[in-house]
Amino acid sequence: MARPSSSGGCFDLDAKRLKIEELDSIAARPTFWDDQKKAQAILKQKKQLEAQVGGYDTQLRVLSDADVLIDLAEEASDESSAREAQAQVAAVRRALDDIEFRRMLSGELDAGGAIVQIQSGAGGVDASDWAQMLMRMLLRYCERKGWKVEVLDEMPAEEAGIKSATFTVAGDYAYGLLKAEHGVHRLVRVSPFDANARRQTSFAAVTITPDIDDDIEVEINEVDLRIDTYRAGGAGGQHVNKTDSAVRITHMPTGIVVQCQNERSQHANKAKAMKLLRARMYEQELAKREAKAAEDAKARLRIEWGSQIRSYVLFPYQQVNDHRTEMKTSDVDGVLDGDLEELIRTYLLSRSQ
Repeated sequence: MARPSSSGGCFDLDAKRLKIEELDSIAARPTFWDDQKKAQAILKQKKQLEAQVGGYDTQLRVLSDADVLIDLAEEASDESSAREAQAQVAAVRRALDDIEFRRMLSGELDAGGAIVQIQSGAGGVDASDWAQMLMRMLLRYCERKGWKVEVLDEMPAEEAGIKSATFTVAGDYAYGLLKAEHGVHRLVRVSPFDANARRQTSFAAVTITPDIDDDIEVEINEVDLRIDTYRAGGAGGQHVNKTDSAVRITHMPTGIVVQCQNERSQHANKAKAMKLLRARMYEQELAKREAKAAEDAKARLRIEWGSQIRSYVLFPYQQVNDHRTEMKTSDVDGVLDGDLEELIRTYLLSRSQ
């Protein structure tokens, strides 16, 4: 059985092990913690490298066990052991593919958290309902990944669904993976809100921005901000309904608007809104630095016909179609329940080629 080389080939394991040793040496210096932010960044890098090397070493051990099983199966003509070994080899192949996929997520902020914003678009009450369905789909995906989610803002629509929502996601590679969901999503179905049961097309937009670390500097001038307070909407008890605890911040030079209403105090909502603003402004700077302004503009097209990245058709047939990769699946229920892994992987792999 062919075994991956000890060097790891495209995984650059030897280089990673040397880098870990170098970081260990730096961490052992008496002055290491003099600069707290720099020390934490070094430890974070070391942890990521150790996870990559450890994952590969684990698969080598599993592959070694499979070698032993194959030898036993050949000696004893044991088909059961042979099948077990084949299953282990297949599992190793999938694991190595996953390691390689994560290696591909090498963007500056891919390994960190994300901020997800959902906005209903064209389609009336169906669009608001669709926005809430999208929110559930993304929350279920985050749950499947074991990520931590915090809802910062959710604005209910008048009849059903939501007008908009914002939540943060903390977990390994949350931004790197969720950025594949950035864009306009289109739903086709028989409207549950139409007495004549007519087919309805609805749109909602998903915006994914990196949840940047506090140690990343973003200059915000207080005089450039307009801060409005208002009463939080929706269920939340007497405190939420009777005090102006919700906060909306507008950055006048850029026109960026952020808001938060889910915390009980105005101070806490303002702090969360400022965090959102920093993330949005940092994303804008990255776009300029990487000369992607035109691409970003396309990703923020109007939330209506001709701008969707993916279509979800429930009637007259069942199909999800990602228009960027032309990947199609008939498992609409699974996708809407958060089974997005294959759609996301296919899109990100297509971008890397």
